[in-house]
Amino acid sequence: MWKWLFFFSGLAVLCLGVSMTIKGKVLGVSPWDVLHIALFEKVGLTVGSWSVITGLIVLGSTSLYLKEWPKLATWLNMFLCGVFIDFFNWLLPSSTNSLSSALYFLLGVVILGVGCALYISPNLGAGPRDTLMIIFAKKFAGSIGKARLMMEAIIALIGWLLGGPVGAGTIIIALCTGYIVQWSLPFFRNMLEKRIQHSLDENKPSHKEMDHLAKES
Repeated sequence: MWKWLFFFSGLAVLCLGVSMTIKGKVLGVSPWDVLHIALFEKVGLTVGSWSVITGLIVLGSTSLYLKEWPKLATWLNMFLCGVFIDFFNWLLPSSTNSLSSALYFLLGVVILGVGCALYISPNLGAGPRDTLMIIFAKKFAGSIGKARLMMEAIIALIGWLLGGPVGAGTIIIALCTGYIVQWSLPFFRNMLEKRIQHSLDENKPSHKEMDHLAKES
């Protein structure tokens, strides 16, 4: 139960952060959203819909590379993120000036990274983009921070070539998010282990109960 709670909570927090960076896009949006917004402006649909479509493409590519079928959590990540992003884009008020946009954006970057670490921590299965990040880390970069930077630089370039809104914030996200995940992940994994252990301890019979059962037998 705790694993799924961390997973779904993490997805919601992650998507809240993504929507906040979109609302504060005066600084530029995340590398993936540079691509999603470019596709939205050129083709139509919604940003959330393009998040699902690009997720499907990445999912297919990583599954072929790893030669394994995606886990249930990976599918849930891909479809729920699109729904959550559209929901938070609808729910959150638009920023009214440059200062509120900057605050929206910077807070969104932190929330995005923390949410990513929270949903990855149970090891139920990473989303398509984070699976790609892990492949980059193992194959090229050696660390999650460097791998995410490498991956998002490529995606931002593609989105920019299609007309997406690249700005200083895009660089901030590319530089910072991977390291926020890298620093937050051990914290959430440790917290999850403690929660699971606490639940197991609560369900264990006490010494008195064990003695009573022994006498009855």
